[in-house]
Amino acid sequence: MNSFLDVFLRWIRIRKIRPHLPPGAILCDIGCGPHAQLLRDLKSYIKEGIGLDKKISESREGNITLKNIFVEHELPMTDKSVDTVTLLAVLEHLLRPVEILKEAKRILKPGGILLITVPTPPNKYIGEFLAYRLHLIDEAQYRDHKRYYSKRLLRDHLASAGFDLSKAKMGYFELGMNLFAKITV
Repeated sequence: MNSFLDVFLRWIRIRKIRPHLPPGAILCDIGCGPHAQLLRDLKSYIKEGIGLDKKISESREGNITLKNIFVEHELPMTDKSVDTVTLLAVLEHLLRPVEILKEAKRILKPGGILLITVPTPPNKYIGEFLAYRLHLIDEAQYRDHKRYYSKRLLRDHLASAGFDLSKAKMGYFELGMNLFAKITV
């Protein structure tokens, strides 16, 4: 589903992370989705984009490479190979989120940036109402949520993955429905 609300919420997430992307970066979008929209929207701003998702067809389009992989396993990338990793509305879908955070840390260059958005506990009730009752957003996305994140839970997962929490900044957006985190390696 790609309803107006889905498109609008994706636009908000992109606006939230864009100021944190260094121009000319090599960006890896883990869980890029079936259309890799973030990479397509940013292709003129980044040097190279790598999209990883189980729902994407393998292809190369200019400076964007798309790889069909299940992101809960080891990523097919070399250590310290990217400037920025994005995990936008992804961690809540994974059975082993700490493992993918470890992989994100592994592929980030020194000084690299991890950008994350995750839904918060209030999102569960409002999001499910919008999905199941009003059918304004994708029901399948909500059925697949394994968890909702507080700052504490996200910090715990980041610490377990080996990130230095003194280099992490977190804040709520979308009226507290989502949590944004920026972590420098």
